Amino acid sequence: MLTHLDSQGRANMVDVTEKSVTFREATAEARVRMLPETLQMIVSGGHPKGDVFAVARIAGIQAAKKTSDLIPLCHPLLLTGVKVELNAEGLDTVHITARCKLSGQTGVEMEALTAASVAALTIYDMCKAVDRGMVIENVRLLEKLGGKSGHYQADEQ
Repeated sequence: MLTHLDSQGRANMVDVTEKSVTFREATAEARVRMLPETLQMIVSGGHPKGDVFAVARIAGIQAAKKTSDLIPLCHPLLLTGVKVELNAEGLDTVHITARCKLSGQTGVEMEALTAASVAALTIYDMCKAVDRGMVIENVRLLEKLGGKSGHYQADEQ
């Protein structure tokens, strides 16, 4: 059942008034594939725009907080924690993980996915002048804890 549709098939925001407040956590990931020279420039601190990972981390955190402004039927949430990590993976990839937490009536999957996505977009934005062929890929939910539907763990890729 699609929870964002009413009985007439119209989009609506799910009413969570009667749901219990529980601890909820979600972790998402994204990858940005690029030229090895681009990744080397990022990790060596040689990018003329500054610390790419630091800017992408802040962008991801800010995006998690703004998710309900970007995705029309998302509830505004009082996040209690957002952590965005960026790491070089191999010679040509940045791996991004984003974890969001709260005690509330609805989950934080969209916030984690938005944080990982915007961090990836920020890397692209900062590096596009030197590498227009970058690819953002594998944006997905890794894990979800809490709420009525319980625990979800993605398969290994």
